Amino acid sequence: MNKEQEEKKDETKVVETPQKETAKKPEGNKRRNQLPTREEIISAWSPKTKLGHDVKDGKIKNIDEILDNNKKILEYEIVDSLLNVKSDLLSIGQSKGKFGGGKRRAWRQTQRKTKEGNVPTFSTLAVIGDENGHVGVGSGKSNETLPARDKAVKKAKLNVIKIKRTCGGFDCACSELHSVPFKVIGKSGSVKVTLIPASQGTGLVVANELKKVLKLAGIKDVYSRTQGRKRTTFNLIKACMNALKKINIQKEITKNE
Repeated sequence: MNKEQEEKKDETKVVETPQKETAKKPEGNKRRNQLPTREEIISAWSPKTKLGHDVKDGKIKNIDEILDNNKKILEYEIVDSLLNVKSDLLSIGQSKGKFGGGKRRAWRQTQRKTKEGNVPTFSTLAVIGDENGHVGVGSGKSNETLPARDKAVKKAKLNVIKIKRTCGGFDCACSELHSVPFKVIGKSGSVKVTLIPASQGTGLVVANELKKVLKLAGIKDVYSRTQGRKRTTFNLIKACMNALKKINIQKEITKNE
């Protein structure tokens, strides 16, 4: 009887099935919504212009050689290979909220009426800079948010300019490059932005969106005064960039004189 009971026990044993290994997700999916790194952009770059070939071959090692000679940058990879830039999005849109209110956001949404229905379009404004005297602003528009962001960042790299900084405060005599050299006014539409030199330690006394631009430009201390419809962020940023460009123009005029 013992042998029969043992045989029955063996038959009733549960056969363990091997567990299937779960497929690992590729690492690329983690960075699907992120911008490509600087190394990835440079390694996949095949230049199409003479300036691009010179940068790729190592003949041009400083972006100031391009900007001082007023050469036009037609490939955004040139900026990536010569500068280690940071990027940020500016708040130009507004999300829907209760009772007419809402938070500011980076995407401005518009809709086009068609026979098939409403077709949404997203636009955004990006700023790039190395926090050492180089900054650029660009806008992008697309049917989705991420392509609009990529377009804006690429255009900002093509529009990069050089900013001349000094210690311009009347009560500061340091040798660091932390402020604008003199009072300068920029205009775009109805908006006027006045940048005034400040002593070291003052900080950026400007609007929140202008802080992003001036910080990436490498300006740490400045006073400001704005006029016009300041809620129009597009014109506010353009007026600030116009003021920064005027610094270079007035510097050249004083040198020629």
